[in-house]
Amino acid sequence: MSNKVIIIGSGLGGLTCGFILQRNGYDVTILEQGHQIGGCLQCFTRQGVKFETGMHFIGSAAEGQTMHRMMKFLNLTDVKLSPLDPNGYDTIVLAGETFRFPNGREAFLEQMSSYFPKEKDNLRRYLDLVARIASASTLNSLTSQERDLAANTNYQTRSINEVLEELFHDEMLRNVLVGNLPLYAAERDKTPFSLHAFIMDFYNQSAFRVVGGSDAIAQSLARSIEEMGGQVLTGKKACRIHCNETQATGVETADECFFPADYVISTVHPARLMEMLDTKLIRPAFRSRLSNIPGTTGCFSIYIKFKNGTMPYMNTNLYGYHTSSPWDCDQHDFLYMHMCHKDKADFAQSGVVLSYMKMDEVERWKGTHIGHRGADYEAFKRQHAEQLIQDIEKYQPGITATIDTYYTSTPLTYLDYTGTEGGSMYGVAKDIHLGPAGRVPYRTKVPNLFLAGQNVNSHGMMGVLVGTIVTCSELFKFSNREIVNLFND
Repeated sequence: MSNKVIIIGSGLGGLTCGFILQRNGYDVTILEQGHQIGGCLQCFTRQGVKFETGMHFIGSAAEGQTMHRMMKFLNLTDVKLSPLDPNGYDTIVLAGETFRFPNGREAFLEQMSSYFPKEKDNLRRYLDLVARIASASTLNSLTSQERDLAANTNYQTRSINEVLEELFHDEMLRNVLVGNLPLYAAERDKTPFSLHAFIMDFYNQSAFRVVGGSDAIAQSLARSIEEMGGQVLTGKKACRIHCNETQATGVETADECFFPADYVISTVHPARLMEMLDTKLIRPAFRSRLSNIPGTTGCFSIYIKFKNGTMPYMNTNLYGYHTSSPWDCDQHDFLYMHMCHKDKADFAQSGVVLSYMKMDEVERWKGTHIGHRGADYEAFKRQHAEQLIQDIEKYQPGITATIDTYYTSTPLTYLDYTGTEGGSMYGVAKDIHLGPAGRVPYRTKVPNLFLAGQNVNSHGMMGVLVGTIVTCSELFKFSNREIVNLFND
């Protein structure tokens, strides 16, 4: 009889764990509390127009690159991708000056050198360092050749700004290179340079949007799991993980269903997991640490529906800052993107604006429910959105006239839909000062209880998939080399 695996959460982490395990002979059931699968892959539709909520573009997905190979292994060949502008997949605007990030090492070097000619040699050293760190991870590159492990380890304990200050004389260049930091909610003196290096390498290789929306990834994975005999169940909120004196025995849901398990994998926020566990196998100190681990900041989102045929499709991601520094972003700074509703679209149907927002700003409405938070909450969101749209107008003149309507969300929305503590954008924060105390483990003292998802490694498509691979390898007892061979077969 196959080993039964119960996976809590149907985000990217839960679905990819489910796919890999079901494919390798396990009997998988995924429990999703909501009525729609996907976690941050979810989309929603208003007035016939679709909006993405969490994952808006991916990298390294060109033929032969790491993400392309991962997607092929995960049977995601039916998911269509549309490339962002290779001459400027990201556009950074700092205090009125515009800078574009092109794909490819040499193109990036030449473009940045045209902005900062005196720093060309330092830019070359920077790109060499980024490549060294990215390739030091077997799983990020899916090769088993010899690694410069010291590079990866060293730069996990040094902050982004410290390393950039060591590499470059020009402060504006240092700020430009972190112009996409809303992708990972970096913090000065805290976020490790290694995270910056992985993300820069990931998107510099290639960058794509998912045609028709990111939920295509979730739907494809769920379809594959079910075709192989697994289950993906919605409306099943896990409320308790049952344990005996030695291990977990199953998961109970809010509707009083019990799912027996040989293994349990949780992809929810660690604080939510601790609420489900009542066992002496978890020590109070460990429980307290995971329940109070710091998270990344929350965000305010505007989902814009454009008037038909009025907004030309923007094939780049626009980061706008009203000062010359991306650090310490405030409500006037933003990331603005269009959704690719169809391949080679001339005009956009929808777009999203993301701006930092702390839970403190909406704390007074905590405990209320979506759609029932009151008129003062709606007025707060409207005022915030109108101000942000005015700010964007400075960078995209005429955008206001193209807007048919818009919808908004706050950290409370993230909290309600994903259970992420504090409504965090990207789950647990990476902090060089916390060391092991700031990390979420793949395995627990409950020997058959494992963790996956954005909190255990990193967020985003690559970060979550690397975490998935490590979690599954714990069940398989595979080495990294054997896992790499699995993807290369």
